[in-house]
Amino acid sequence: MTKQVITDRNATVVAPPATVLVVGATGSIGRLVVAEALRAGYAVRAWVRDETKARRVLPPGAQLIVGELTHRDALSRAVEGIDAIVFTLGAGSVRGERAEAVDYDGVRTVLMGLGNLKPRISLMTAIGVTKREEPRMGVLGGHDWKRRSERLVRSSGLAYTIVRPGWFDYNEPDQQRLVLLQGDTRWASDSSDGVVARKQIAEVLVHSLATSSATFKTVELVAEYGPATRDFEALFAPLTSDPPGTLDAVRDVDNMPLNKEPTRVREQLAALHAASR
Repeated sequence: MTKQVITDRNATVVAPPATVLVVGATGSIGRLVVAEALRAGYAVRAWVRDETKARRVLPPGAQLIVGELTHRDALSRAVEGIDAIVFTLGAGSVRGERAEAVDYDGVRTVLMGLGNLKPRISLMTAIGVTKREEPRMGVLGGHDWKRRSERLVRSSGLAYTIVRPGWFDYNEPDQQRLVLLQGDTRWASDSSDGVVARKQIAEVLVHSLATSSATFKTVELVAEYGPATRDFEALFAPLTSDPPGTLDAVRDVDNMPLNKEPTRVREQLAALHAASR
């Protein structure tokens, strides 16, 4: 069987047995992405920092790339010959502690290290990512850095799907019907924003790679009552693609002006955009 890689602005798919790199592979979502990608028939490469932990939590069959994201030799080994990347990085703080180094720099480092490679991208961020302040918590720096990671992906010129999942595993057993939203309007900062199982997040991230209707789309992902969703083409088809050349998702609130971003962020976005041309 040969790889299926079809690319244009309207339909980009990367189907098994293509090679998928999972960045953030030992996290609670990443390890499920590895398992789902193997189950789907992909060749899976897992980039990990701790080999002992990786062998404990990841299923057999994945190739491990051990090293920090900042290690050039590990980066070269990780991206060599890949067809797709699934990013599941997360610092775990909405206030922003370590978010720049993990959520943003992790994505930036990999994208800047691709050279001439043009992999399909699947990026996980979070529902409510465009909400920048919360009365109870103050400035949500973690959201800002996740949103900047989305901007990196859009600036890269690569085909992508960006998934903003609701609250992990707060769903009831019969709450399995997936629903995709756009505009990021759910800002309650609690489970009323939407819930979804970790396993289903992993399924959407992996299956978006081979779903032509998912290309260039940014979505919020939640689950409602009903049976599990299996038709991912039908799930993504009604949604609107992000306009070419945009930094933010279609229908997102315009509350993070580029001219007020840190200088280094503006420069990095410009560098990625220039490299894509």
